[in-house]
Amino acid sequence: MPSNQHSISSDAPRLTEIRHALVRLHKALVDYDRVRYEKTVGAIQSPSQFLELLMRDPWFAWLHPLSELIVSMDQALDQKEPLTSAIAEALVKEAGTLLVPTEEGHTFSKHYYDALQEEPDVVLAHGAVVQLIRKR
Repeated sequence: MPSNQHSISSDAPRLTEIRHALVRLHKALVDYDRVRYEKTVGAIQSPSQFLELLMRDPWFAWLHPLSELIVSMDQALDQKEPLTSAIAEALVKEAGTLLVPTEEGHTFSKHYYDALQEEPDVVLAHGAVVQLIRKR
């Protein structure tokens, strides 16, 4: 195999590892935002109410880009065709682009910045994902 061609077999495990790290980050962000929600709005009464809030309430809408990226990774990994290097790298690049915090605005990156300032579990999960993205 030429040295400039990526092995298909190496892309799926790497993408799977990054996906797992993103799921851990997503959980840390959901936990962080649930605490903020309950302090501001009030207690969430049940798991089903919480799921409904996660999916439909504007409070949690900022998390949707990360949720959608994880779903895209799942779909790429579950395809019948072998995962190509191009698809894997595009998804990894998307993760790297998404996980750039900014101090201004109302988008994912602003909420992400706030979470990184306030929640150690988010900082740890972020570090793990970034380390995997940078690893070749």
